[in-house]
Amino acid sequence: MCGRFVSASPPDELARYFGAEPPDQELEPNFNVAPTREVYAVRAADGHRKLTTLRWGLIPFWAKDAKVGSRMINARSETVLDKPAYRQAIRRRRCLIPADGFYEWAKVPGHSKKQPYYIHRSDGEPVVFAGMWERWRPSAEEDGDEPSETEVVESCTILTCAPNESMAEIHNRMPVLLAPAAWDHWLSDTEDVAALHELLVPAPEGLLTLRPVTPMVNSVRNNGPELLDLETDPLRPAEDRAAENRAAENRAAADVQVAADGDAADE
Repeated sequence: MCGRFVSASPPDELARYFGAEPPDQELEPNFNVAPTREVYAVRAADGHRKLTTLRWGLIPFWAKDAKVGSRMINARSETVLDKPAYRQAIRRRRCLIPADGFYEWAKVPGHSKKQPYYIHRSDGEPVVFAGMWERWRPSAEEDGDEPSETEVVESCTILTCAPNESMAEIHNRMPVLLAPAAWDHWLSDTEDVAALHELLVPAPEGLLTLRPVTPMVNSVRNNGPELLDLETDPLRPAEDRAAENRAAENRAAADVQVAADGDAADE
């Protein structure tokens, strides 16, 4: 699943990345995005992409109460057509939800508390979740008045799938990540759900880096780049971590030597 993520990239950078119009509303950088918060999403209309803002947690158009959205932050790709809340959205209201990375929690043998991990692309590019969105407004029967346009809530959910090999080490689900080659198809007006299902697969191995981070992320009250501080990985043997540290030190020393050689050659 995907229950928290990081959205800290400037909207103008995201708009350029997707070839989209910038959003009408700019959100504050958020290193601990939680359900019901506003998030960026890319939607398309008439062949044009636009970066918009949506509430995370899909509220079905037929829902009597918006609170149901807090329980619908993820949609299982395998059963999305079987759920009344998603049948229309998967056919007609799809979107891309960008993030710098996302969090997941892993059980640690011998410990009662789970270890949070930050998962991001190894090349530093944004991760792009396959999303769906919906438009909801309170019924006239609920408040006695006809709802106004300002009361309309546009919300979204993130599709999930089985994990790839790396993600399976910490969780049994992962968000569906869409490559740039799939964006146009996902954002198109096609209702060929069978063809769309071919996109809902685990991310390829090597695309993502998983690293343990501070338990401060457990609380939604905590927010800031310090949440990404590296922690010791409790799931990795100490000798593996030591070998990786030595390799990193060797690479750093080699980089310093190359720089020194270059400086000497310039003299």
